[in-house]
Amino acid sequence: MTRLAIVTTHPVQYYAPWFRYLAATSGLDLRVYYLWDFGVSDRVDPTFGVRVKWDVPLLDGYPHEFVPNRSRRPGTDRFWGIDNPELPRRLADFDPDATLCIGYNYATFARLLLSRSRQPLILRGDSHRLVPRTDWKSRIKRTILARVFRRFSAFLYVGQANREYYRVHGVSDNNLFFCPHSVDNARFRGERAQAEPAAIAWRKELGIEPDRRVVLFAGKFEPKKRPLDLLDAFRRAAPERTALLFVGNGPLESELRRAAAGVPDTFFAPFQNQTLMPRTYAAADLVVLPSYGSGETWGLCVNEAMCMGRPVVVSSHVGCAQDLVEPGITGLVFEAGRIDALAECLRVALSDTDRLSRWGEAASNRIQAYSYEQATAGLLACLRKLAGQESGLTSGLSENGVQVFDHGSV
Repeated sequence: MTRLAIVTTHPVQYYAPWFRYLAATSGLDLRVYYLWDFGVSDRVDPTFGVRVKWDVPLLDGYPHEFVPNRSRRPGTDRFWGIDNPELPRRLADFDPDATLCIGYNYATFARLLLSRSRQPLILRGDSHRLVPRTDWKSRIKRTILARVFRRFSAFLYVGQANREYYRVHGVSDNNLFFCPHSVDNARFRGERAQAEPAAIAWRKELGIEPDRRVVLFAGKFEPKKRPLDLLDAFRRAAPERTALLFVGNGPLESELRRAAAGVPDTFFAPFQNQTLMPRTYAAADLVVLPSYGSGETWGLCVNEAMCMGRPVVVSSHVGCAQDLVEPGITGLVFEAGRIDALAECLRVALSDTDRLSRWGEAASNRIQAYSYEQATAGLLACLRKLAGQESGLTSGLSENGVQVFDHGSV
């Protein structure tokens, strides 16, 4: 049995269900090493600005352990925020056949990369270069990353933009395996029916008229996500019988509320924990993610919205745009930062309610290929390649019976 160690910063609501799926179906001897306890302890999220403890199980159903973090200020916003000197010893005790690193740009991962361990290292990240930079700092960073990536034996890419990011940094196609960014599709689809009536009642509580369509922004009110752009675009588009709903908290909240005071049919709701997210998306007719810059590496709220059968509008800087948003089929894509283009997308999307519903059903179908099953298939193909076996990346079956697709076929 292949022993796989997974090293990741902290429990995350998107990854924990995948780890459970891996433990139950992959046939791997799996152990997850967490480097921080955020998400399972009651802590203030620095960007939401509220105390966050996820209300879905994050540690059940798979072997795991927490490695002490000696950082004086633990966190994922700084290199030294993840500093776990005990990790190499813990890994040596487990003696894995391979180690999957989810991320790399923290002190603990640097220590791991500099170690003399003979076990192959696999990287799964979600960075992209959708915002091209040609300055000298970027060129130096590109050279450094190309050297860092040589330490990894294989790479799991989550989508097209992430794949190109690795290729730009010198990674060979032979070492790239499609392991799509996914959410718990089964949970969202399973809760869709009961979420619909709950959403109707919630909209009434918020004061949204029953005949209104709803444009939803769900996430942190922070600069990279550009909620103010959406507010301005909504004001310019002025769609009839349509409300704009902002769900979340964050540093831009006060400014956003002040700006929204003069925009009719604009509503706010606070941070919603995971069990309430199906209801949140069910309350919407259209979900918008207008992010700008390289910080929106994927946008997993788009996966969640699609699981609930909701069409989406995203900016060209959102990492999942090339994979999930097929213009005129599952939603629309606009040039990041162009408020006039976003306003036009709102006009087009909201001009035909029946078409909007068709987009939502197409989105629901599209997201089925971005699942834990496919992520597992990509990981297993990678491990077989590292073990010197035929990878079967473009055809055939994985060991757990999941069809493995080439990225271009989904």
